[in-house]
Amino acid sequence: MMMFSREQLYRKSENMARLHDCAVTICGAGALGANITENLARSGFAALNVIDRDRIEERNLSTQPYYRTDVGAFKAKILANNLYRAIGVKVRAQTKELTAENADRLLVGSALVIDAFDNSTSRQVVKESCDRSGIPCLHAGLAGDYAEVMWNEVYRVPSPAQDDLCDYPLARNLVMLAVAVTCEAIVGSILEGKTNNFTITLKDLCVREYTP
Repeated sequence: MMMFSREQLYRKSENMARLHDCAVTICGAGALGANITENLARSGFAALNVIDRDRIEERNLSTQPYYRTDVGAFKAKILANNLYRAIGVKVRAQTKELTAENADRLLVGSALVIDAFDNSTSRQVVKESCDRSGIPCLHAGLAGDYAEVMWNEVYRVPSPAQDDLCDYPLARNLVMLAVAVTCEAIVGSILEGKTNNFTITLKDLCVREYTP
C-alpha cells in the first residue's frame, strides 16, 4: 500500500508481509502501550490486540495519543477507533483487566506479547502466563529518567513499592525513546529472531544493549 511505501522501501516487501501478519498483543494502553500500538500500526502491523481496562484521564494527554474529548472513555477502545480512522488498521480492543485467572485465555493465539503495564502485579501475571505458554514476551518499562526493554528470560518484575499510579515523574521524550527501541526490538525479533535487551537513559540520550 502507498500508505506504508516509505517503510517498505526500508524493510523490503517480503518483510513487510511478515510484520503485517504477525499477531502482537500489547498489554496496557498508557504512555508506552498506546504509543507502541500506534507506532506498530503506522509501521505496517495489522494483527494487533490491545488489553487495558483503564479510562482516559486529563493527566494522560501529554504522553498518550488521546484528545481532551476522549477523557472518560476506555483507552483501548479510543486507541482502536483512532487508528482505524487514521490508517484503516483494525486493532482488537479488550477493555478488561488481565488477571491470573484470564491471562492464558486473553493471550492465546499471540505470536508475541508486549508488556507495557504500569504496575508490578499485572507485569507478574503477563510474565508467568508467557512462561507457561512459551509465547515470546517483551517487557517495556519506565522509571524516572531510565527505561528498559527486556525479554522474558532476563526480565525481573520490579518491586510494587514503585507502583504509585497517580504521582510519578515522566518525561515525554523518554517515553518516545523507549517506544522506538521497543518497536525496533519487536521488528528484530520477528524478522531476524533477535532477542536483544536494552537500557535507555534520557539525560545522556544513551541506548545500551543489556547483557545479563
